[in-house]
Amino acid sequence: MKKEILAMILAGGQGSRLGILTKTLAKPAVYFGGKYRIIDFSLSNCKNSGIDTVGVLTQYKPLLLNNYIGKGEAWGLNRKDGGATILPPYMTEEGGEWYKGTANAIFQNIGYVDMYDPEYVLILSGDHIYTMDYSLMLKYHKEKGADATIAVMEVPIEEASRFGIMNTRSDGRIKEFEEKPNVPKSNLASMGVYIFTWKVLKEHLQKDEYNPYSNNDFGKNIIPQMLRNNNKMFAYSFDGYWKDVGTVHSLWEGNMDLLKETPELDLYDSKWRIYSEETNESPSFIAKDAVIKQSMINDGCTIYGNVENSIIFEGVYIGKNTKVRNSVLMPNVRIEEDVVIDKAIIGEDAIIKSGCYIGSFDQDSLEYNIDVTNKDVVLIGEKTIIDEALKISINSIICEYDEDEIIKETLMKKKGVAI
Repeated sequence: MKKEILAMILAGGQGSRLGILTKTLAKPAVYFGGKYRIIDFSLSNCKNSGIDTVGVLTQYKPLLLNNYIGKGEAWGLNRKDGGATILPPYMTEEGGEWYKGTANAIFQNIGYVDMYDPEYVLILSGDHIYTMDYSLMLKYHKEKGADATIAVMEVPIEEASRFGIMNTRSDGRIKEFEEKPNVPKSNLASMGVYIFTWKVLKEHLQKDEYNPYSNNDFGKNIIPQMLRNNNKMFAYSFDGYWKDVGTVHSLWEGNMDLLKETPELDLYDSKWRIYSEETNESPSFIAKDAVIKQSMINDGCTIYGNVENSIIFEGVYIGKNTKVRNSVLMPNVRIEEDVVIDKAIIGEDAIIKSGCYIGSFDQDSLEYNIDVTNKDVVLIGEKTIIDEALKISINSIICEYDEDEIIKETLMKKKGVAI
């Protein structure tokens, strides 16, 4: 039962900046890359790194994510001795409570970690897109004799204030941590990937839990506390592709990154597969007049129109004389005839009826323009039906949920057309 290392994936966040995409599911369950969900990357990295025991901490809208992960079979983590385990908040004889912060989530599951008596614990965020060999990071952690090792990557200095920044000595030892500083002293940004020596982390988690002024958060509390305690903390440099897809625009941008001639994130690397739950769809049908360029097309699709520089998930239908460019169409979207779509994310099971214009086309003629700061990306929510000949401009969000009656009402007031 004893493990050298196990992983704990923090997957309970709401992901509110993704708006309607996380109305019914947790951020790690959001679709990405034509066939994946965001959490597939962390789970696959664990599998490929030889880590066979993974706790997934869920909280916000956990039903779909729990069902998706199941026993971890898709990632080869369905094993009796370890494997994948869903860890929601739970009650004890002393009561229970929601996870208050990232550190508290691990604190509440000390019993699960202790069951495997590990030397080291890998803490991951379940909402980042990257491939990384954690075994190399563990080797570095052991060579340094570290209490904690934090994966960092260089970011443009003008963007460093958006991240937790590590200031290090020449040997890589962390001497200072700044959480989103206004004037950063370096450009080494934390990736939210930590390896801790479990005995040391456990002591700090217990100490932090009983501090009434703590936010029970790794970035705000545990890491600064360990630095004050003079624990040995090192930065582990990573120079591969890493993307926080926490906003509508960054999610769209991350998908578009996959379509470059030489993408930094290689989904076709046979030595580092990204695993996902298989849907067993039938083969896609491409009609004789259809045109497809620089795109990813999953199974079960039927395409009569033109698709360029786009990500198409399984079961999508695209009608005749329809043009889809620079867009992400999630599973089972139906686009009827004579539709133009550019720079959009269309949610699962949405229907776009004939004659619609969505995105950056002919802006002067568009009737709807709801500024929600998506940086030009249009977002259509799941199961939304867009009526015939509707025109929706860049930077708009449209959905069918009751909570968005304000958006619907705004649309209704403009030329009397409703969705």
